[in-house]
Amino acid sequence: MPDPEAELLKRFHQLPESQQQTLLDYAEFLSQRYAIAAEPVAEHPLDIPRPQEESVVKAVRRLSKTYPMLDSKILFEKTSSFMMRNLMHGEDSVVLIDEMEMFFQQSYQAHINSGDDE
Repeated sequence: MPDPEAELLKRFHQLPESQQQTLLDYAEFLSQRYAIAAEPVAEHPLDIPRPQEESVVKAVRRLSKTYPMLDSKILFEKTSSFMMRNLMHGEDSVVLIDEMEMFFQQSYQAHINSGDDE
């Protein structure tokens, strides 16, 4: 069985520079998903402003930080689909980020309504 790190590095070097950055962004997103929270989780959304220009991957990171009380494992499938729609299907980033913001707001509202305070 091939060494996963060597395989990843081989594939990384086969990509154009812009796609290498996309792979790094996605790897960072995945590592955040599995990271153990060391700080107490905020009860209310944090005020993290949306930058003028933002990639879908960076928007996922920003929204995950904005809504730290939401379970990233539950959000993972939907946020991954937003990224895939952008990366694989070329859907417009701005439109997808608008949809993601609504999705996170709705998820937060459902979290509040369920009384899930963890």
